[in-house]
Amino acid sequence: MGMAQPRHEQEFFTYRDYLHWPPDKRLEIIYGTVYDMTPAPLIIHQQILLGLARQIDEVLEDSSCRVLPAPVDVLLPRGLEADEETDTVVQPDLVIVCDPDKIREKNIRGAPEWIIEIVSPSTAGHDQIRKRELYEKSGVSEYWIVHPTDGLVMVYRLEDNAYGKPEVMELKDTTRCMAVPEVSVDWDRVMRRLREAENQ
Repeated sequence: MGMAQPRHEQEFFTYRDYLHWPPDKRLEIIYGTVYDMTPAPLIIHQQILLGLARQIDEVLEDSSCRVLPAPVDVLLPRGLEADEETDTVVQPDLVIVCDPDKIREKNIRGAPEWIIEIVSPSTAGHDQIRKRELYEKSGVSEYWIVHPTDGLVMVYRLEDNAYGKPEVMELKDTTRCMAVPEVSVDWDRVMRRLREAENQ
């Protein structure tokens, strides 16, 4: 399913509009344009998300960093505008935030240190093009794109305000996060749980 505009009588949206939309709709706004993220993710997507969140949370248990799985609203303002005027709000699959001032009661405001997106067939272009450009411009230090079907992870690291060419690795062994260096993801552990679930 492609990502479509939910409304046609208006061309530019902000977080104020977002707050009045039905809670069962999975929507994101990037620079005022709305993207429909339905349908719900595949089961393999959710299993990988759970495995990653579990591992990262275990390591960060005594850290000031917090790991938050979707759905959580991440506001990426262009400047000092109020939340309601912010024209970009996304729901990454996994967000790791180390600055407690960015975490509020209802959302995160400002660029997280690390974002992980798990690609679904309907979101591949959105994650790899629009969101990569957005996260780079917003100052997200590290951005991982996990491709379950291909068994790959693409790792973008911010250097001199740009991501450059990604490091591409198989979902095997471990991958260390440079933005949150105490964390290394054990892919064998994540994928082993998936294989066990498939064999049951």
